[in-house]
Amino acid sequence: MATRSDSTAGNWWQMMPKVELHAHLNGSIRDTTLLELARELGEKGSIVFSDVEQVIMKNDRSLREVFKLFDLIHLITTDHKTVTRITKEVIEDFAAENVVYLELRTTPKRNASIGMSKESYLQAVLEGLMAVKNVDVDFGQEVNEGSTGNSHPTNDVCCLSNKKKIYVRLLLSIDRRESTEAAMETVELALRLKRSGVVGIDLSGNPAIGEWKTFLPALKFAKEEGLSVTLHCGEVPNSQEVHAMLDFIPGRIGHACFLEEDHWRKLKSYKIPVEICLTSNIRTESISSVDVHHFADLYESRHPITLCTDDSGVFSTSLSNEFVLAASTFGIGKKEMYELARDAINFIFGGDGVKEKLEEIFASAAVELEISID
Repeated sequence: MATRSDSTAGNWWQMMPKVELHAHLNGSIRDTTLLELARELGEKGSIVFSDVEQVIMKNDRSLREVFKLFDLIHLITTDHKTVTRITKEVIEDFAAENVVYLELRTTPKRNASIGMSKESYLQAVLEGLMAVKNVDVDFGQEVNEGSTGNSHPTNDVCCLSNKKKIYVRLLLSIDRRESTEAAMETVELALRLKRSGVVGIDLSGNPAIGEWKTFLPALKFAKEEGLSVTLHCGEVPNSQEVHAMLDFIPGRIGHACFLEEDHWRKLKSYKIPVEICLTSNIRTESISSVDVHHFADLYESRHPITLCTDDSGVFSTSLSNEFVLAASTFGIGKKEMYELARDAINFIFGGDGVKEKLEEIFASAAVELEISID
């Protein structure tokens, strides 16, 4: 299994523009940042630093160690300053490997002890976007699905420079532990922040918790109000829920590890794009080995799919690495992988203006990478 460090081995994959549609903010935290913040918690007596130090420094983490990291990250990401820092660094890391469009998802949090509300949490995320200086970050919502605009006036200055550019849009996640009222609150927050680049809603969290009917009113409301919806679907066996999710016809689904034959027929009939997270699915033991991953069947049947990282920090991967892994495992050539990356443009929740810009970026890259495109 390749690790995050392997992604630098092939410069071609680094140079290729990429679209990331399934990335969790807090799961994409840098190991170095996590180590630093964990050490600070240890000094305060909040955790026993020695219990997590070796886990943070490992690349090939066991499932038990993965959950230990998620618990640690939850402790760390409960203040505004840390959320802003992590957001800034995550954007920089994706831009560094030539991700040109990123949909970053995060669950708005509350921390009453420091006065953190769902809205102030999101403001901390937005401050992180604005804090990026080494790359031009376009995080504005499209106007009338046409040309892109930026909601922060200082960012317009960056657009005149020769900096690398990354389009970033936000998805607000509904946690499966939440009530219907809390889910509705997240959707209402997303609607208030549409002009700040929030384009959709995600349903995620522990798949063994909560019932579909709890979140359905909020998800329907999101759709009615023009927000796109993606669902973590089929992370555990739950046939009835998978059918209900597919019948909802979301904009995309993530993972799809435990789908039955009738689910696959329905998915393909509806042509719902699937966010494929190879490394994540293997590390969480949702799929026994990468060579039997459902990526192969979906790719061969020309079903809409896009490669994603899920949690690049926790799973020690990168989007470049996911492309290397898919290409080497399934024997797919560079031109075909380029086309797979380019096709993801069709599944973004951003508007037509951004899609046109991304098409231009990929066309230019094809020339540089000596890829003949149809």
